[in-house]
Amino acid sequence: MLTKIVCAVLLCTACAARAGELEANRDSRLSLVLGPYVYHYYYDPKHTDTPWLTGLEWGPRGSWVDYGAAYFRNSFDQPSIYAYASKRWFVHDEPEGVYLKLTAGPLYGYRGPYEDKVPFNHNGLAWAIIPGLGYQYHAFSGQLVFLGGAALLLTFGYDLPQ
Repeated sequence: MLTKIVCAVLLCTACAARAGELEANRDSRLSLVLGPYVYHYYYDPKHTDTPWLTGLEWGPRGSWVDYGAAYFRNSFDQPSIYAYASKRWFVHDEPEGVYLKLTAGPLYGYRGPYEDKVPFNHNGLAWAIIPGLGYQYHAFSGQLVFLGGAALLLTFGYDLPQ
Protein backbone atom coordinates (compact mmCIF):
# COMPACT_ATOMS: atom_id res chain seq x y z
CA MET A 1 0.00 0.00 0.00
CA LEU A 2 2.88 2.38 0.83
CA THR A 3 4.35 1.84 -2.64
CA LYS A 4 1.07 2.78 -4.32
CA ILE A 5 0.79 5.94 -2.22
CA VAL A 6 4.39 6.97 -2.99
CA CYS A 7 3.81 6.28 -6.70
CA ALA A 8 0.61 8.34 -6.75
CA VAL A 9 2.34 11.25 -4.98
CA LEU A 10 5.29 11.22 -7.39
CA LEU A 11 3.08 11.02 -10.46
CA CYS A 12 0.83 13.83 -9.17
CA THR A 13 3.92 15.92 -8.41
CA ALA A 14 5.19 15.37 -11.95
CA CYS A 15 1.81 16.40 -13.38
CA ALA A 16 1.61 19.48 -11.14
CA ALA A 17 5.14 20.50 -12.12
CA ARG A 18 4.19 20.02 -15.75
CA ALA A 19 1.08 22.18 -15.39
CA GLY A 20 3.01 24.95 -13.66
CA GLU A 21 5.81 24.93 -16.20
CA LEU A 22 3.62 24.73 -19.29
CA GLU A 23 3.01 28.47 -19.43
CA ALA A 24 6.63 29.30 -18.62
CA ASN A 25 8.13 26.87 -21.13
CA ARG A 26 6.05 25.77 -24.09
CA ASP A 27 8.91 23.57 -25.31
CA SER A 28 8.78 21.20 -22.34
CA ARG A 29 8.26 17.47 -22.87
CA LEU A 30 5.97 15.11 -20.96
CA SER A 31 6.32 11.44 -21.89
CA LEU A 32 4.31 8.38 -20.97
CA VAL A 33 6.60 5.36 -20.61
CA LEU A 34 5.49 1.71 -20.71
CA GLY A 35 7.68 -1.34 -20.10
CA PRO A 36 5.86 -4.58 -20.95
CA TYR A 37 8.76 -7.07 -21.00
CA VAL A 38 12.04 -7.90 -19.26
CA TYR A 39 14.55 -10.53 -20.38
CA HIS A 40 16.56 -12.12 -17.55
CA TYR A 41 20.04 -13.29 -18.46
CA TYR A 42 19.78 -16.31 -16.13
CA TYR A 43 16.74 -18.50 -15.57
CA ASP A 44 15.11 -18.49 -12.14
CA PRO A 45 11.63 -19.97 -11.68
CA LYS A 46 10.83 -17.07 -9.30
CA HIS A 47 11.37 -14.46 -12.04
CA THR A 48 8.50 -12.74 -13.79
CA ASP A 49 9.08 -11.37 -17.30
CA THR A 50 6.16 -8.93 -17.28
CA PRO A 51 6.93 -5.91 -15.07
CA TRP A 52 4.06 -3.77 -16.41
CA LEU A 53 6.20 -0.69 -15.88
CA THR A 54 4.24 2.57 -16.18
CA GLY A 55 5.80 5.97 -15.74
CA LEU A 56 5.98 9.64 -16.59
CA GLU A 57 9.04 11.62 -17.59
CA TRP A 58 9.17 15.42 -17.73
CA GLY A 59 11.74 17.96 -18.81
CA PRO A 60 12.22 21.06 -20.92
CA ARG A 61 13.60 20.41 -24.41
CA GLY A 62 17.23 21.35 -24.60
CA SER A 63 17.64 21.00 -20.85
CA TRP A 64 20.48 18.86 -19.63
CA VAL A 65 18.23 16.83 -17.29
CA ASP A 66 14.75 15.27 -17.23
CA TYR A 67 12.82 13.91 -14.24
CA GLY A 68 10.72 10.78 -14.03
CA ALA A 69 8.94 8.25 -11.89
CA ALA A 70 7.92 4.69 -12.73
CA TYR A 71 5.77 2.11 -10.99
CA PHE A 72 6.39 -1.57 -11.83
CA ARG A 73 6.42 -5.16 -10.56
CA ASN A 74 10.03 -6.19 -9.95
CA SER A 75 11.52 -9.50 -11.06
CA PHE A 76 10.06 -11.17 -7.97
CA ASP A 77 6.56 -9.72 -8.50
CA GLN A 78 6.85 -7.12 -5.73
CA PRO A 79 5.34 -3.65 -6.31
CA SER A 80 8.20 -1.19 -6.82
CA ILE A 81 8.85 2.45 -7.69
CA TYR A 82 11.80 4.28 -9.21
CA ALA A 83 12.09 8.09 -9.10
CA TYR A 84 14.95 9.49 -11.13
CA ALA A 85 16.77 12.27 -12.90
CA SER A 86 18.00 11.39 -16.38
CA LYS A 87 20.14 12.62 -19.25
CA ARG A 88 19.87 11.67 -22.92
CA TRP A 89 22.74 12.04 -25.39
CA PHE A 90 21.69 11.86 -29.04
CA VAL A 91 24.22 10.43 -31.49
CA HIS A 92 23.49 13.34 -33.85
CA ASP A 93 22.72 16.91 -32.86
CA GLU A 94 19.04 16.42 -33.73
CA PRO A 95 16.54 15.42 -30.97
CA GLU A 96 15.66 12.30 -32.98
CA GLY A 97 17.42 9.07 -33.74
CA VAL A 98 19.68 6.93 -31.59
CA TYR A 99 20.47 8.09 -28.06
CA LEU A 100 22.19 6.91 -24.90
CA LYS A 101 20.41 7.52 -21.62
CA LEU A 102 21.47 7.42 -17.99
CA THR A 103 19.05 7.56 -15.06
CA ALA A 104 19.82 7.83 -11.34
CA GLY A 105 17.67 7.96 -8.24
CA PRO A 106 16.01 6.08 -5.38
CA LEU A 107 14.54 2.64 -6.05
CA TYR A 108 12.06 1.14 -3.61
CA GLY A 109 10.56 -2.34 -3.67
CA TYR A 110 13.10 -5.16 -3.36
CA ARG A 111 12.22 -6.38 0.14
CA GLY A 112 12.50 -9.46 2.31
CA PRO A 113 14.43 -12.36 0.80
CA TYR A 114 15.12 -10.33 -2.38
CA GLU A 115 16.75 -7.37 -0.66
CA ASP A 116 20.23 -8.58 -1.70
CA LYS A 117 19.26 -8.60 -5.41
CA VAL A 118 19.95 -4.84 -5.64
CA PRO A 119 23.29 -3.35 -4.47
CA PHE A 120 23.24 -0.99 -1.48
CA ASN A 121 19.64 -1.95 -0.63
CA HIS A 122 18.43 -1.35 2.94
CA ASN A 123 14.87 -2.25 3.96
CA GLY A 124 13.75 -2.14 0.33
CA LEU A 125 15.31 1.25 -0.50
CA ALA A 126 18.36 1.52 -2.75
CA TRP A 127 20.05 4.03 -5.03
CA ALA A 128 20.19 3.00 -8.67
CA ILE A 129 22.10 4.15 -11.74
CA ILE A 130 20.59 2.61 -14.86
CA PRO A 131 21.82 3.02 -18.47
CA GLY A 132 19.79 2.59 -21.64
CA LEU A 133 20.03 2.70 -25.41
CA GLY A 134 17.08 4.16 -27.31
CA TYR A 135 15.66 5.47 -30.54
CA GLN A 136 13.40 8.55 -30.83
CA TYR A 137 11.15 9.03 -33.88
CA HIS A 138 8.94 12.10 -33.66
CA ALA A 139 6.83 11.57 -30.50
CA PHE A 140 7.60 7.84 -30.19
CA SER A 141 10.60 6.15 -28.58
CA GLY A 142 11.81 2.65 -27.85
CA GLN A 143 14.53 1.76 -25.40
CA LEU A 144 16.60 -1.14 -24.13
CA VAL A 145 17.36 -0.59 -20.44
CA PHE A 146 20.34 -2.47 -18.97
CA LEU A 147 19.50 -3.70 -15.46
CA GLY A 148 23.01 -4.53 -14.32
CA GLY A 149 24.08 -8.14 -14.78
CA ALA A 150 20.51 -9.37 -14.23
CA ALA A 151 18.26 -8.35 -17.08
CA LEU A 152 17.34 -6.24 -20.09
CA LEU A 153 14.09 -4.20 -20.03
CA LEU A 154 12.18 -3.15 -23.14
CA THR A 155 10.30 0.17 -22.87
CA PHE A 156 8.22 2.32 -25.19
CA GLY A 157 7.55 6.03 -24.80
CA TYR A 158 5.17 8.58 -26.22
CA ASP A 159 5.63 12.35 -25.90
CA LEU A 160 2.21 13.71 -25.02
CA PRO A 161 0.98 16.63 -27.14
CA GLN A 162 1.21 20.07 -25.59
